[in-house]
Amino acid sequence: MINNQIKQLIVQYSPQVMAIEQIFYHKNAKTVITVAQSRGVAVFTGASKGLEICEYTPLQVKKSVVGYGTADKRQVQLMVQKLLAMKEMPKPDDAADALAIAICHAHSFRIQNLIRRSQ
Repeated sequence: MINNQIKQLIVQYSPQVMAIEQIFYHKNAKTVITVAQSRGVAVFTGASKGLEICEYTPLQVKKSVVGYGTADKRQVQLMVQKLLAMKEMPKPDDAADALAIAICHAHSFRIQNLIRRSQ
């Protein structure tokens, strides 16, 4: 199901890059295994369709969006809302996380382009 839905999104939107968060293991081993399996399917699907895969740690995402890596979920949601001029906070939490990763990638991409131009 994950493979098919990601393929549909790739066909519909023709992205060149897939930005994805690296797994952060905290407490629940069962959850991390399921997330790792799903993430693996997503990365495989993107790579098999020729997308560049860019991975970011939760710390990088939080620093990029909020300004510091220890921000909590609500702070990330509020900043995503403000940065994207949304009337309401993005819901569910996973949607806010996905938008935060996209913002992080956009910032990272801009910085990488500036560095390339200066070389």
